Amino acid sequence: MPRTYLVTGASGFIGSHLVDALLARGEHVIGLDNLATGHLGNLDDAGHSPNFRFVHGSVLDELVVDELMHESDVVVHLAAAVGVKLIVEHPLRSFTTNIRGSEIVIEAAHRYRRTLLVTSTSEIYGKNSAVPLAEDADRVLGGTTVARWAYSTAKAVDEILALAYHRERGLPAVVVRLFNTVGPRQSPAYGMVIPRFVRQAVAGEPVTVYGDGTQTRCFCHVADVVAALLGLLDAPDAIGEVFNVGSQAEISIAELAERIVAIAGSSSPVVRIPYDQAYDRGFEDMQRRVPDVQKIKDAIGWRPTRTLDEILVESIDEALAERVASPAHSAP
Repeated sequence: MPRTYLVTGASGFIGSHLVDALLARGEHVIGLDNLATGHLGNLDDAGHSPNFRFVHGSVLDELVVDELMHESDVVVHLAAAVGVKLIVEHPLRSFTTNIRGSEIVIEAAHRYRRTLLVTSTSEIYGKNSAVPLAEDADRVLGGTTVARWAYSTAKAVDEILALAYHRERGLPAVVVRLFNTVGPRQSPAYGMVIPRFVRQAVAGEPVTVYGDGTQTRCFCHVADVVAALLGLLDAPDAIGEVFNVGSQAEISIAELAERIVAIAGSSSPVVRIPYDQAYDRGFEDMQRRVPDVQKIKDAIGWRPTRTLDEILVESIDEALAERVASPAHSAP
């Protein structure tokens, strides 16, 4: 029998793909989003389904969250202030949204005894570069004066709340830490590196690498991430646990820029911009960010299926299609 899933942040990049996947397998879905960073167009396909309902509202609205939680069986909490650029430029809004919004969602899930999946982030690990990072790895953070660590701290509070409700009050909660998810519908507007590089390359503009480019990341396709979320939601043994979800294929940001330029057949130069020019003073970055994903492999047999080159080709094709549809489009 189909269940009803409440997805917060439903019109966002990951949220909209999760909504599509849930509908494809016959579930009923309620999508909640304030459209601050999401786009209603991401839900065009879902909007044609009689099993989908969109609610324009905020996780900060306790009455709305309570009403929708009452109607649902399972909640996936994706709504959050995301993206390095947004977090650094609006630290207060990001911090309060992420903490208070999660508190409201978690309390409502407990009130109605709903299964809850909280999406967290690899930012939890801070500057710990002892890769691969297992779920019990230490958090290594900078000072409170650096805006970036406010995001890591807020997401840690989300995790602590969800796990405390599980341990002390029996809330069926799962925490998932996402590492650099990429794919269709991801906006370049908030500092997401692949969409930004790709749109610069197809526009023939300089591809701007922040810092010296030696910092490395691993990129996982959104379809693989959604498969992980669904697998964990369907696994009773996942309750009360924390799982990393991401690729282990590591690449430097400088190499990533060069590879995108090559695959796109672009003439764009790759230029380096010091952090203090790209962000406010005091910005800190992590040199490496590689997940240990053995735990989720053991739990549900999950592993990424798409290579980085496949991801980049798809991203370039999407950006080219955007330019055809809107010739005046230019990379941000």
